[in-house]
Amino acid sequence: MKPFGNILFLKKGSYDSKNSSEKIFKRNIKLIHQVFDTINISFLVLISTLFFLSFDSQRKWSNTYKTLSKTKAINANLIDYISKTEEFYINELESLNTYRKTKPKDLIYLNRIEVKKESLFKKYFKNFIEGFNDSNYQRGY
Repeated sequence: MKPFGNILFLKKGSYDSKNSSEKIFKRNIKLIHQVFDTINISFLVLISTLFFLSFDSQRKWSNTYKTLSKTKAINANLIDYISKTEEFYINELESLNTYRKTKPKDLIYLNRIEVKKESLFKKYFKNFIEGFNDSNYQRGY
């Protein structure tokens, strides 16, 4: 550059080409940085979305597993109940062969035993007297 009054004259040559190549290089670097920033932001958004989706699916799987565990316990109880019922019926079928059919001459008839009927008043009065004898009903403090 040569000054000529207030005006500067630039030499054409290597300085202008260096300056323009530096500008192009800086633009390219800015463009590359913008591309990488966009890719990084999109990765962050993708990771956070998948993170929350995995939490949601984990919660759903936990609920499903809890329900399946309860169903398994109920089925185990049902299997026990069914096996006990089958055992009872098998024993009943086997016992049919051991018992014989009765005939009227095999039965033993007993006379009826008379049941004493006690009046309600006598029952409560008797209970009251027993309470005094046992000292359940006391005077004073």
